[in-house]
Amino acid sequence: MDFVTAITIFALAVFVGFEVITKVPPTLHTPLMSGSNAISGITLVGAILAVQSGAGMVGAVCGFLAIVFAMVNVVGGFLVTHRMLEMFKRK
Repeated sequence: MDFVTAITIFALAVFVGFEVITKVPPTLHTPLMSGSNAISGITLVGAILAVQSGAGMVGAVCGFLAIVFAMVNVVGGFLVTHRMLEMFKRK
């Protein structure tokens, strides 16, 4: 895949992601965030594969950053979900 195609796919993914997220009402944001943990897990696996592919220094740095950002998203999603579920426990 050439560089222009990769940049085009990335730009379209950013645009579609932004449009989808901005259309979500605040009351649905927390349940959707907990559901996005599965997507972030897939991103994490893909990032690990990207680092291991041997695509050079740029690929390794981008893969490492993807691992860091995916882990932040996964951990944050689980913390928010745990806090949300604590609100529904009986005292």
